[in-house]
Amino acid sequence: MPRPALAAIFRRLFVLLVAAIAISGCTSVELEAPQPPRLETERYAAIVVDGNSGRMLYQSDAEATRYPASLTKMMTLYLLFEALESGRVGLATEIPVSDFARSRPPTKIGFKAGESIDVDSAIRALATKSANDVAVAVAEYLAGSEEAFARAMTARAGQLGMRSTVFRNASGLPDDGQRTSARDMALLGMALRKRFPQYFHYFGERDFTYRGKLIRGHNDLIGRVPGVDGIKTGYIRASGYNIVTSVSSGNRRLIVVVMGADSARSRNDHVEQLIARYLPQAGS
Repeated sequence: MPRPALAAIFRRLFVLLVAAIAISGCTSVELEAPQPPRLETERYAAIVVDGNSGRMLYQSDAEATRYPASLTKMMTLYLLFEALESGRVGLATEIPVSDFARSRPPTKIGFKAGESIDVDSAIRALATKSANDVAVAVAEYLAGSEEAFARAMTARAGQLGMRSTVFRNASGLPDDGQRTSARDMALLGMALRKRFPQYFHYFGERDFTYRGKLIRGHNDLIGRVPGVDGIKTGYIRASGYNIVTSVSSGNRRLIVVVMGADSARSRNDHVEQLIARYLPQAGS
């Protein structure tokens, strides 16, 4: 066979080989499940955990130090639930609101001097309204001072395996020493659900009535995204928009944590993406 003909054949074979490799490469890429897009913010951190097994399904900077903001109130409620469980307080117990508690900046309920709030309403105010004045009142009632309560919060965090968490206050108001991680917040979310199933319904309430006034909550995912039944949102300028979300569908459960979003909308949209992606992968 003439050399020009052989050269033409080899060129064709080379082209076919390159095409085959390219097609094979494209096929492998297409078969890989795409990762959910992360939020492009410096403070972004996220984790998705199977709520039954504790298996991690997704994470991005999940152990990086972050400010918890009002996610802090999850631990405030954890200790209040412990007090209820032990019989130290009841749902009708009145908690006095000190002048210091009343002076906390919003979000808050707003109290006059000498007023108090019953434990049931306090739980709703913390879980739904994220009331800073109520958080301090609970801390002072249970531990004598907010500082002592914060030490108890940090100790309980360590016992739960929350190795990156330090609390300095009961509300989540700005404090440079207050820190946590997405992983730790997922652990706390799971612990609340497993330890206190009798009280977990509070986290799923969208509003409540206190002294004749309807008080609406901040968690827009509840009632909007099927299966979402809590837990808590949080925001301060240093943290960005945070959320811990509990999701159930049949016997499948997820805990989704997103921290550091630039807006509540982008945070919520991202949580929806993570739920759609990972709820089918959760064990039943």
